[in-house]
Amino acid sequence: MRHLIDTKELSRDSAELILDQAAEMADAVTGREVPKLPALRGRTVVNLFFEDSTRTRVSFETAAKKLSADVVNFAAKTSSLNKGESLKDTALTLQAMGADAVVVRHAAAGVPERLSGWLPSHVVNAGDGLRGHPTQALLDAYSLRQRLGGVDGKTVMIVGDILHSRVARSNVWLLSTLGARVRLVGPPTLMPKDIGSWPAEVSYDLDPALPDSDAVMVLRVQRERMLGSFFPTEHEYSLLYGLDERRAGKLPADAVVMHPGPMNRGLEIASAVADSDRTTIVDQVSNGVWVRMAVLYLLLTNGEL
Repeated sequence: MRHLIDTKELSRDSAELILDQAAEMADAVTGREVPKLPALRGRTVVNLFFEDSTRTRVSFETAAKKLSADVVNFAAKTSSLNKGESLKDTALTLQAMGADAVVVRHAAAGVPERLSGWLPSHVVNAGDGLRGHPTQALLDAYSLRQRLGGVDGKTVMIVGDILHSRVARSNVWLLSTLGARVRLVGPPTLMPKDIGSWPAEVSYDLDPALPDSDAVMVLRVQRERMLGSFFPTEHEYSLLYGLDERRAGKLPADAVVMHPGPMNRGLEIASAVADSDRTTIVDQVSNGVWVRMAVLYLLLTNGEL
């Protein structure tokens, strides 16, 4: 594996290798006086973010630094791109800098793939348009393994704004590859037109799907991407698709609640549920560092020191 662009490209063996490596990273770093490993000393990782995302950028930066890599944060909004420089010119600049890995986030789908064709560096997709966010899906799968003991055979429900969610897309393909039964729930107006080709069940009614779900992944309502009216009111959306205490009580006792963040508390999820013991929301943030360490390590060293 030279790049990580899309979870569709991951075989089950490759996905499990990353998850297993993430667990090893967590074990190796946790408890050390200096929580760093020398695995990527002398390597340079560039964070090339065309979209604001403090959470993901800091997670990748932390992961690279824990592996002793040098990190360059390339702020596209304040760079020559604002002066008319093309994406290809930026790629050539990164090549001249000697970047070993480029972590890219862009509002347009396909940009990481295009960069991977121009650069000798390893490219990691940190979110491209509505297409995908592979490391988010991997950290979600890692969190599920941590809390449920595995993914294979589990029923994972993803509920909410499926249409605008690259997280949902990446999770559907990865979780199904890992053997999970994936169920998508949301209003018809927030389902993609090609939903029938996805390896997942589709439902528009949340309550009947709760009792046999091992995990519920609640998606943020992405109001900034909505150019029209996708549901009558936020109150009605919350009544039909919000995960409140009553609905959480219908889940099996050991079921977990997930959210990729940031959350719209009181809209897609109630604060009492978000802050309950059954959620993995805080764990997902810390697990993101281990997973991204694993991805960078495997890409840049092929798993060898």
